[in-house]
Amino acid sequence: MEKKPEFIPTRESLLSRLKDFDDDEGWREFFKIYRQLIFATAIKSGLREDEAEEVVQETCISVAKTIKEFKYDPKKCRFKNWLGHLAQKRIADRFRKRSRELPLGEVASSRTTRTAAIERVADTGEADLDAIWEAEWQEKLLAAAIERVKAQVSAEQYQIFDFYVVKKMPAGKVAKSLGVSLGQIYLAKHRVSNLIKKEVRRLDAEVG
Repeated sequence: MEKKPEFIPTRESLLSRLKDFDDDEGWREFFKIYRQLIFATAIKSGLREDEAEEVVQETCISVAKTIKEFKYDPKKCRFKNWLGHLAQKRIADRFRKRSRELPLGEVASSRTTRTAAIERVADTGEADLDAIWEAEWQEKLLAAAIERVKAQVSAEQYQIFDFYVVKKMPAGKVAKSLGVSLGQIYLAKHRVSNLIKKEVRRLDAEVG
């Protein structure tokens, strides 16, 4: 089974490679890392799966067309914001396309249920899409950070953290299930949580 690519903020070296349209390996890496982020944002904006797949493809095309104009400077424009803007434009385009594709007889009947969603995304929904994009970004950063921290702590400590913090089991139940003390539970929570927070900050600062 192929290992699922780890989500990390794009490295500057990869950005440079994307400026070479013939760098197939660089583009494969980019697609593996960012496909799910773009897809999930499109789905949560209200698009269907097939429409979200179109957004992924069209966003990648937009990146290919404009990447040479993108100048890496995280103090002025972070890559995640630039990519998010491209994805949001494609999402808005897809909502407009959806409205044009409706048969004339269905336009009036569907307008009541869909107009609010279309207008929100296509006209005044930048803040909403920004929030969706940021939430998806942070979720994937957190998942990547957790995977890295799992390799830094003992299996027992991570299991305690997983039961108590992730699965939200009562401390007493965790202690009984794993045969540990309450002190060990609180210590594991403190240590693993701090490591994850540090890893999230480090990942987010790399280039994204």
